[in-house]
Amino acid sequence: MVARFAFAFVAASCLSCSTGFAQQADPAAEPTHADVPYGEHERQVLDFYQAESDQPTPVVFFIHGGGWGAGDKAAALRSLDIPRLLENGVSVVAINYRYVHQARAAGIEPPVKWPLEDAARALQFVRFNAEEWNLDKERIGASGGSAGACSSLWLAMHDDMADPGSNDPVAQESTRLFCAAVVGAQTSLDPHQTREWMPNSVYGGHAFGFRKQPPGNREGRDAEFQTFHDHRDEVLAFIKEYSPIEHASEDDPPLWLTFGDRQPMQKGDMPDDPTHSILFGKMLAEKLEPLGVEIIVTSPAERQGPYRNATDALLNMLKATPEK
Repeated sequence: MVARFAFAFVAASCLSCSTGFAQQADPAAEPTHADVPYGEHERQVLDFYQAESDQPTPVVFFIHGGGWGAGDKAAALRSLDIPRLLENGVSVVAINYRYVHQARAAGIEPPVKWPLEDAARALQFVRFNAEEWNLDKERIGASGGSAGACSSLWLAMHDDMADPGSNDPVAQESTRLFCAAVVGAQTSLDPHQTREWMPNSVYGGHAFGFRKQPPGNREGRDAEFQTFHDHRDEVLAFIKEYSPIEHASEDDPPLWLTFGDRQPMQKGDMPDDPTHSILFGKMLAEKLEPLGVEIIVTSPAERQGPYRNATDALLNMLKATPEK
């Protein structure tokens, strides 16, 4: 089956906890279509794994982690049980995207604009090719870890970014999701907010142009975050646009979030891994539950809900064909 690809282009810390991601049953699984370009940049490519079905299939839309500055779409093979999804009538898309350091070198403000808006563009591209790829455009669920999880939640909660009046047919497609199941997500990129939740918060400065030290340097990260915190008002409009929790509303889709915390956590605690703590999920739940949005937040220390991992959650949330 040959896809009808359209090209009109918009101008414009690795995840340490694996909790919630099932190990791939068949590491040799090959995509139906590999390195399909959805944009002009070498990083704007995706892999498509097609489930065999007489009817249009639901889709898992996977966004890799790596602090928006490392990683690759091949992480889907380690993070999801792709053969199980395919056997149960769910197709899979895994994307690459432009990194924040590439955006910064190109003078893009804020740097996180490129990876997040690439995710939206790739999702629209998948929908544009839904007929050729035998996909159900309504049932697309996002997944990812760490920065990929943050990107997934941004898509899930953001108002539709479709542009019906565009001359670009891809841009006319919806960016809304049916659900999301994510691991170690940052639900807020507001340094004042995350420091209130976790006094030892250190993540996010690089996304808004405050990179000072190599990402592996903890002392440098502390200084970088403090600079970000002190200059937060200068980038507040960007934070409001690119922080997932800022887009919380009653029409958000069902969400499943898992984290690696080995101890129960409450607001004000200092988790061992503040970049991937359950406090991100708990604070988002506090915002969404009064709005009536379905959200499950779980960790090894505070287990909630029936799902063992992201593959379980996606199969159930997408209402896929029952397992064999």
